[in-house]
Amino acid sequence: MTTARPGLDPELRELLADMPLMSQLSPEVLAQLRRLPSTPVESLLAHRQVDRREVTVPAEDGAPIPLSVFSPANTDRTAAAPCVYWMHGGGMVMGDRFSQIDIPLEWLDEFGAVVVSVDYRLAPEATGTALVDDCYRGLLWVAEHSAELGIDPARIVVAGASAGGGLAAGVTLLARDLATPAIAAQILICPMLDHRNTSTSSRQYADGPGVWTREMNEFGWRCLLGDLTDDEIPAYVSPALADDLSGLPTTYVDTGSAEVFRDEDADYATRIWAAGGQAELHVWAGGFHGFDALYPQARVSATARRTRTDWLARVLPADPAA
Repeated sequence: MTTARPGLDPELRELLADMPLMSQLSPEVLAQLRRLPSTPVESLLAHRQVDRREVTVPAEDGAPIPLSVFSPANTDRTAAAPCVYWMHGGGMVMGDRFSQIDIPLEWLDEFGAVVVSVDYRLAPEATGTALVDDCYRGLLWVAEHSAELGIDPARIVVAGASAGGGLAAGVTLLARDLATPAIAAQILICPMLDHRNTSTSSRQYADGPGVWTREMNEFGWRCLLGDLTDDEIPAYVSPALADDLSGLPTTYVDTGSAEVFRDEDADYATRIWAAGGQAELHVWAGGFHGFDALYPQARVSATARRTRTDWLARVLPADPAA
């Protein structure tokens, strides 16, 4: 029996009609998708005054983790800037550090933020905690080099979309439990938080083509988890498993009403409130997975992106030098 689904926003539905959709992922399809051209970051930088630096940080096992650092050019470098540490989407199996980079670059424009994007290793070549550990190691490097980067260590924001949102949540849990580094806020955009894939919204977006379906989600998690059994999966990898969501920085969660991750995302915000924490949750009516990244020109997309930026303006600690 087909489960009824919330309808798509009319403008998004019209835009999505021109996009080829899939129902499932396979190793063969993944290989084809990985061969597609990556995000042309140069076009995003062309109209901006940005200094770009490429850095490589060693992973725990010595593997190289590339980081791209984007800093506002021609600014007063005596004033420490906020930092957005970005984790890209791609179901844990695809994408690179330039995927969805237009989102945090808007915060470079708005706040003079330094944007650092991490190229974590991908599943299935890397499994288990490798991806979240890569992201955490990159964040540690940023915090340790904050003076060199012109970053205020009290204003580091961790952010990510989809798989990157799940990794951002895992990194924030790690930073809390290890008591370093300090994170001022986390922004979780349609985050991939729960490997169990059993929510109502997950079941609603099964058995048919979509931007990200239940079957595609199962493939991504299966690639990431490898041989881990359910009782071996740490909450840093599947953050919805965390028993304790207290002590987290102020959190922004947004998702669409018409997508796989809707319910696990709403539940995560609810559990932060239950633990006495602060979270802001937006469920955008008629939004499918990644709608605001794929079609930023749509009215609901522009509203979603502006709302995130407005929230960040409210919660970022003031520059003590201002």
